[in-house]
Amino acid sequence: MSAPEVNFSDLSNKPLAVVGQVERSATRSVRIRRRGKDVQDLVLVTEERAAQVTEVVTATTRMFLALMEHDDVARTLATEVVPAAFPWVRFLPKEDVQAFVVELVETLAAAESLRNPAPVANLVAAWRHTAEVHADPALAEILQRDGD
Repeated sequence: MSAPEVNFSDLSNKPLAVVGQVERSATRSVRIRRRGKDVQDLVLVTEERAAQVTEVVTATTRMFLALMEHDDVARTLATEVVPAAFPWVRFLPKEDVQAFVVELVETLAAAESLRNPAPVANLVAAWRHTAEVHADPALAEILQRDGD
């Protein structure tokens, strides 16, 4: 389900209408489209919905971390099922998949303690780029060359 979209100018010209859209939206949010190079869109969301999303992410992360800490079977299973969540890991060597899972768990724990998802997103992006290199033998060869 996607959020309704409005132009940035609508936020300043018709703020009550935009707030009404947020409140009527199933996602309790509105995407604010902005124009311009290197300008990101914004999302206006109700405080209650933002708190709900944070609570769900926190609970899910804590449950996953607890499973990983207390159960060898869960750790093994996580490595086996990670391709369902991150299909690109199929291009990584097996030892890199295991390293990714370990790093992911550690980073999830640290990021959750800060309530900041950016470190997890950065880690996933870095590993995805590594998989892209493994997926393209010509690119891997270029990157392994010495010098220029």
